[in-house]
Amino acid sequence: MQMMGNVGIREDVDGRNVMERAIEEKVWGIASAIDIYNCNPVKIRDAEVIQRFVVELCDLIEMKRFGETQVVHFGEDERVAGYSMVQLIETSLISAHFANQTNAIYLDVFSCKPYDPQKVELFAREYFEGSHCNLSVTLRS
Repeated sequence: MQMMGNVGIREDVDGRNVMERAIEEKVWGIASAIDIYNCNPVKIRDAEVIQRFVVELCDLIEMKRFGETQVVHFGEDERVAGYSMVQLIETSLISAHFANQTNAIYLDVFSCKPYDPQKVELFAREYFEGSHCNLSVTLRS
């Protein structure tokens, strides 16, 4: 995992450490970008599965959803075709794109309420049965 913030990139920072640092430094928010590879193709092509994922993720990290989850399929170019998801939360936004051609997910979570990015990574990878993922975290000040 990489964590970027006022001190640059740091390797091997755990999720609880991220939360503690965000609180201590009174940052504006935590932004995590999670790329998940070799996901279950059936799950990433099912809008209802994606909507349930969002509800369960928000419950897990204690984020209050604002409005309904939007899940839209688009992409004329097969390289980028797939569902995109947007969920407003009271403390900001969760979004993702589900790429059909590569069975990959590109998930972003931004919140001014501290959360554990590793918990999000683990939950999402297990939910969509991904083989591995990359997690990048930025503390926004």
